[in-house]
Amino acid sequence: MSKSNLLQYDYDIIIIGGGPGGYAAGIYAARAGLKSLLVEGAATVSQITITDVIENYPGVPDEINGYDFMQLFKKQAAKFGLETAGFDITGIAGDETNSVWNVSAGGKNYRALAVIAATGAQWRKLGVPGENEFAGKGVSYCATCDGPFYRGRDVVVVGGGDSAIQEALFLTHFAGKVYVVHRRDRLRAAGLLQKRAFAEKKIEFVWNGTLEEITGSDLVTGVKIKNTVSGKIAEIKADGVFIFVGRIPNTSVFHGVLKLDDGGYIITDENMQTSAAGIFAAGDCRHKLFRQVVTAAGDGANAAFSAELYIGNLKGEAY
Repeated sequence: MSKSNLLQYDYDIIIIGGGPGGYAAGIYAARAGLKSLLVEGAATVSQITITDVIENYPGVPDEINGYDFMQLFKKQAAKFGLETAGFDITGIAGDETNSVWNVSAGGKNYRALAVIAATGAQWRKLGVPGENEFAGKGVSYCATCDGPFYRGRDVVVVGGGDSAIQEALFLTHFAGKVYVVHRRDRLRAAGLLQKRAFAEKKIEFVWNGTLEEITGSDLVTGVKIKNTVSGKIAEIKADGVFIFVGRIPNTSVFHGVLKLDDGGYIITDENMQTSAAGIFAAGDCRHKLFRQVVTAAGDGANAAFSAELYIGNLKGEAY
């Protein structure tokens, strides 16, 4: 008798998250013949669904918006028999043997041999007037995604940490001028990044400044900056505003369950295994350097394969 006959469970794998990482994991898991359920939040959506244009995903040469792009993932996953449910996860805990994970969602309890966390992350927002109104219309949180749309144009970068300066340097490959607005009179970024930024002729620093408002009509046309010392308001004309004041990973449900880094991201090994046996992570919710659609999808495929191997061992069916 295999060990699986002694375990009481509903699914081989439960995938938490409905973005590229989650659905890539679902495609690979379902295609491998594993009984799989993908639970995507009822109150939250993947950041990719509000992306206006995607043009850098390999094999998809034509521009496509994020919503339509995710429909392709979902259609492919459904073809392989992936089950889906629209609930917010309220809890996750192992059983007494830590062989089955109990996932609470939508007032129900689902039991699975493995869990893949693909809950993503959200950009930290400033909450200033115009930020939400011009999202995707000049306001961006990803230079790698949107920088090529600003060739020869002036843009504003808000932030003074590593991410802000790295993205500002990246934007110099496209923009005519990059204004870096920072609330202090010195940067927090690493010394090497600072040296490169100070040497870059396209970058102009606006010290002791906070973004007060993003202006425009149909698209962004400029920003209002408040000097933290004098209190005076200055206007800068720009076609794009890139905000880099941090990300917030959607990992609160895993606090006390998994090992997280100081920023709240899930720590994994190269095979997407977390600190808890049977739980894997994929996409923007995990600790890593580069966060893009293609890397999330790769993580998802990797997590599904690792989970498949883990389940085979758990069932006593490993080859």
